[in-house]
Amino acid sequence: MKKDENKTGVSLFSQSEFLIDNDPLEEIFALNLGDFLSEHLISEELAHKIGEHTQKDKKEGLKNQLRELISIYSLSNTLCVLNFETEKDYAIITSIAKSIAQMTDTEICNIYLAKEYAKGISNCEMQLVLAGTSAEHQVPGLNVDSESVVAKTYLSKETQKDEFSITISIHSASQNIGVIELKNSALQDEFIELVESIANLFATSITLQSQIDETYRLLNNENTEITDLQHMRAELTALIGDLCDYQQVFVQNLANAVDTKGGYKVSHSKNTAELARKICKQLGLNEKTTDLIYYAGLLQNIGKITLPESIFATNGKLSDEDFQKIQNHANVGVNLLMNINFLSEVVPYITYQKERVDGSGTPEGLKGQSIPFGSRIIAVADAYSAMTSDRPYRKAMPAEKALEIMRDEAGIKWDVDVVNALSEAVK
Repeated sequence: MKKDENKTGVSLFSQSEFLIDNDPLEEIFALNLGDFLSEHLISEELAHKIGEHTQKDKKEGLKNQLRELISIYSLSNTLCVLNFETEKDYAIITSIAKSIAQMTDTEICNIYLAKEYAKGISNCEMQLVLAGTSAEHQVPGLNVDSESVVAKTYLSKETQKDEFSITISIHSASQNIGVIELKNSALQDEFIELVESIANLFATSITLQSQIDETYRLLNNENTEITDLQHMRAELTALIGDLCDYQQVFVQNLANAVDTKGGYKVSHSKNTAELARKICKQLGLNEKTTDLIYYAGLLQNIGKITLPESIFATNGKLSDEDFQKIQNHANVGVNLLMNINFLSEVVPYITYQKERVDGSGTPEGLKGQSIPFGSRIIAVADAYSAMTSDRPYRKAMPAEKALEIMRDEAGIKWDVDVVNALSEAVK
């Protein structure tokens, strides 16, 4: 190993002297595929073992790596937006359109796909097919040579606005896939960015699936060369990297949109997540757990995105109906998260963040250590962040006053160790 390498291992994107054919991607696949994109390090011993493969072993190894990539990153683990066989299957895209409309307080959201990506809808001869909509009735599609803003967005691959709507391109570097149309010309930037991140997830998932289909063809061909397998592996890993990046942007944009609806003058979700990260550091938690808790912190109020913005803008007392909606928002959030597979691991932390250590919380009345540790951390970070932030109906509380309240209720509402860690984290 090179002298200047990190003593704990080999960088994912550097090169080990033990690897045959000078192929640095071999290092990546020595890792658990769920972790390699985090740029963890691997040991010198593992790198050495990889280099001992024969050419025959290498070809079979490449095939196994591609099969594992397919099993992890196929449609069941990304957005399920491709390869539908019947018009009925497209109900999932209509569901996404309705969710976008609800999240952005938009009356109508239409999702158009290029005809080649809407093969299950056989009765439309238009170049852009309406694959999903929040409206009851819409035209089935349109052609790209029309003067509509949808067609212009499709051809330009750029977000467009007119006096009636905002349209957002669904595209990747290599493929022009479709358009999301919002019948609302006055959207705030936070909501436009949220929909753009959803479009990027759509596009990358579809592009990834088309590459997976090509990978199957290579795997089933006995004459496939090693170089073809290596090229496909590089293509897939690049797309997976893009997908992970877009997932992170989506989470951040979703959190920003939630804060905008909630009337926070600062980013409450981000503050909660950053504070949760500091608490994790004080408690000595590992990196993976810390990352999950950070994302849970960003998304712990995700349910608010499905509620009318007017609920959060009031300075007066909420109606019983509005209060009930807010009280139940955590369940709404969990339902949304369950449909986003890459975030499924944070669901338990969000589900149980309203539990109290004395057992008097919701939804299950869990007590003490039966509450997931991540939930206990998020509960403390959220409460402190909320108390020390300005809201439309009150001013921020001084930090020491907030800490005093939390210390008084430690062991009742909040975990004592977590509150102590908070005290150290905010010094």
